[in-house]
Amino acid sequence: MIDSPPGAAGAPLAQPLHEYLRGHAQDNPEGVACIWYGHTITWAELDRASDAFAARLQVLGVKKGDPVALFLNNCPQYLMAHFGIQKMGAIVCPCGPLNKEHELQYQLGDLQARVIVAAESLLPVVDKVRAQTALQHVFVVRYAELLPEAPAIDVPAELLALRAAAAPAPVGCEDFLATVRAGGSPAPVQIAMDDVALMTYTSGTTGLPKGAMLTYGNALFKTAAAAQCNGVRSDDVLLSVAPLYHIAGMVMGVNVPVFTGATSVLMYRFDPLGVAQALERHRVGWWYSIAPMNAALMQVPGLRERDLTALRMNPVTSFGITLTEALAQQWKQFASNCASFEASYGLSETHTVDTSMPPGAIRWGTQGKAVPGNEIRIIDPETGATLPPGEMGEITVRGPGNFKGYWNKPEATAKTLRDGWVYTGDMGQIDADGYLTFIGRFKEMIKVSGYSVFPE
Repeated sequence: MIDSPPGAAGAPLAQPLHEYLRGHAQDNPEGVACIWYGHTITWAELDRASDAFAARLQVLGVKKGDPVALFLNNCPQYLMAHFGIQKMGAIVCPCGPLNKEHELQYQLGDLQARVIVAAESLLPVVDKVRAQTALQHVFVVRYAELLPEAPAIDVPAELLALRAAAAPAPVGCEDFLATVRAGGSPAPVQIAMDDVALMTYTSGTTGLPKGAMLTYGNALFKTAAAAQCNGVRSDDVLLSVAPLYHIAGMVMGVNVPVFTGATSVLMYRFDPLGVAQALERHRVGWWYSIAPMNAALMQVPGLRERDLTALRMNPVTSFGITLTEALAQQWKQFASNCASFEASYGLSETHTVDTSMPPGAIRWGTQGKAVPGNEIRIIDPETGATLPPGEMGEITVRGPGNFKGYWNKPEATAKTLRDGWVYTGDMGQIDADGYLTFIGRFKEMIKVSGYSVFPE
């Protein structure tokens, strides 16, 4: 079992992350919170915009604890909506922008959400399911609205096409940007750290997608862990290209910048040339990536001639391909001061970031050690007994990041959350030094000649 005690030194203020945003707006109002293809948004502007959206939600009758859906790719409006929803105590409910009609209808129906913030390009999907849901109000976001006239880096062609096709908000929708620009302040709401702040949908250990209820306290704990274990500083510039609607991209791209006061260079999606340009132009020091991104980036013509010396930290998630020591060394030839390593192990039900890799003691093939304050143990899935180092079994997690349960799914909650432990359904092992290795999903394991085997 990995058991890392919480550290008292540098303990974060016990307040919701949107209060950190308010603090930056007060202490550093002209500081840059976000850069969107060259367009800058200050802390004061992000704070005012999220305040205005919170106030508008209250006018619409949204109450504390109500779900509000977000159906968007990465964009500054996502940040404004996310923190606006939480400022008035409602629940952020991201819907994957790749969702098909039946998937969106299922999630909105499960939530009984009355309000959605949707990208204009995704409105046809919303329109097809609207009558079968509880939706009463649709805010529309145009990705291209905040693009500068002369972008600092390459802009995806689809965004440029959207700018060329700009038109008034469709009938039956409210213009999100016009709403936040109109201003407004929300009425004060009492928010406790144990209140639900986020609902992220996951298939969980089994079955249909379920809304994992995550609190303000969960978010603060795991955001602080991600920032502190990875050495993020207030004067850092971060590159945010992973999807914000996904729990990992949200922690790294929405939460960590607000927690630390660092500047986020936000991109709509991964584009190798655009990322290369952003890393150099903005002197990015910290980038959370997915391994195929690194592999694709190294194929950009002329990359060796770019100055990427500012990049010092690059936690990477192995997905699609594995981040090996060889791949990390290859990437270091382009970014000579950069440490690349496996980012973490985690899942939605624990607000992810259950482990981190000590940058000075990287162990390839593992996901690192439990973050301070988190416990990880390996158990025999049949007996529940804790297994010794090196033995393979089910990964279970206990700590301040653990969710409150699944939305309206008490039986599924009882199966996954037991005595404070999240039973992940993942198989893994812990070595004698406390490094966790994720092996595979328990339900994918097959028995061959008495041995436990996972498909390639």
